[in-house]
Amino acid sequence: MPTYKLTPQIILAAIDGFEAQKLRIDAQIADLKAMLSGDRTGPVVTPDVAAPKRRISAAARRRMALAQQKRWAAINGSTASLPAPAASQSAKKKRKLSPAGKAAIVAALRKRWAAKKAAAKNTVSAEGPKTVKKAAAKKAPVKAAKKTAAKKTAKVPVTTQTQPTA
Repeated sequence: MPTYKLTPQIILAAIDGFEAQKLRIDAQIADLKAMLSGDRTGPVVTPDVAAPKRRISAAARRRMALAQQKRWAAINGSTASLPAPAASQSAKKKRKLSPAGKAAIVAALRKRWAAKKAAAKNTVSAEGPKTVKKAAAKKAPVKAAKKTAAKKTAKVPVTTQTQPTA
């Protein structure tokens, strides 16, 4: 069995640990005595109840971020300018499309679709006979195979007894 050398540091650490345990036990004993005497009516340890989640608006988060940046700038001694507050950003009006702009977009879309349809029509008309021939070619072997199979069965002679040739 290994023997441990007890150094003064280990002994002092053990004393500190035992004193901490003693303080914790003394506190628990005092709580139990207080319950017996009726000084406290509620439980010593409060249950962990989750607090409702806070919802912070985007403007408030922006203000907090700017304040934190200002604190860091003060700590670090930075003289860099901070961005403007969020009020200027929220004051911008929403952009609106003018009727002339909308008409230009619609005209461009119609032109684009017309060109696309014309290109599709040209490719279909150019490939039209080829696709028909391919389809006919695909069906022809099946029909031909059926016809040849029927002809073979019709041409096979029924053989009767064959006579040996000697």
